[in-house]
Amino acid sequence: SHRSYLAAISKTEELRFFHEAVTNPLWKDAMIKEIEALEKNHTWSIVDLPAGKKPIDCKWVYKVKYTSDGSIERYKARLVIRGDEQVAGLDYTETFAPVAKMTSVRTFLTVAAAKGWELYQMDVHNAFLHGDLDEEVYMLMSPGFCASNPHKVCWLHKSLYGLCQEPIGGLPSSLLHLHPMAL
Repeated sequence: SHRSYLAAISKTEELRFFHEAVTNPLWKDAMIKEIEALEKNHTWSIVDLPAGKKPIDCKWVYKVKYTSDGSIERYKARLVIRGDEQVAGLDYTETFAPVAKMTSVRTFLTVAAAKGWELYQMDVHNAFLHGDLDEEVYMLMSPGFCASNPHKVCWLHKSLYGLCQEPIGGLPSSLLHLHPMAL
């Protein structure tokens, strides 16, 4: 089954550009689902850009998700903000990266194996995006989902991937009940 998986991931091409994705119904549907999830989460409000504020650009990132047998599970389009355009001390004061160190993961797996614990893998859709923002952040409208008024921007209430700010209460409480070494 691992050969099937490797063969599948090596033959499926992930896109890099919006203009390529918008012509494919599978990727177009994935982008619509992402926007719907962000709107359902009340991630932003569409507003006029306040005087003296600079909006941050955004882009789409495309990934094909596979099952263990190599078949395609889904097409995932993620809207990410261009946090590399932010200036430390001006646009944000603290940063947050929800990344586990591999040493911690290996240690946790070693302890789990030694104790005979059952482990399950899961994909929490948009887990990082549940935290409220403490600072005022404005984002340009995403490609393909522009408002009728070109001067409108998204005022972010919640974090997006790529943003440098630390969200307040970022992870859902269900994730915080994991063993401390898993985080």
